[in-house]
Amino acid sequence: MEDCLFCKMVKGEIPCNKLYEDEDMIIIKDINPQPKIHYLMIPKEHYKDVTELTDERAIKLGKMLKKTVEVCNEKLDLKDGFRLVNNKGAFGCQSVKHLHVHILGGEQLEDRMG
Repeated sequence: MEDCLFCKMVKGEIPCNKLYEDEDMIIIKDINPQPKIHYLMIPKEHYKDVTELTDERAIKLGKMLKKTVEVCNEKLDLKDGFRLVNNKGAFGCQSVKHLHVHILGGEQLEDRMG
């Protein structure tokens, strides 16, 4: 999508702090971190949110999540745990209309989700 912030990052048009990249996704450091460790896993294929998952996209997303966990274990200090979060729509506080997963950790997170 032409005006999508994350698509521009994937294409290299906007600089970002990449932790990992492969043919399906990038993992970048969030520019406005909430906890001590805050990264974003961003699929390279543009779709706005989880409601646009097809069977094929769901399989690919599952592989991306598996790789994200591997990257968390290998490159981030998340041995005590982490949280993966996906926001959808206005009530879910989705700020960029391109599916992405927040990787949160590095400190004790709140028990409450909302």
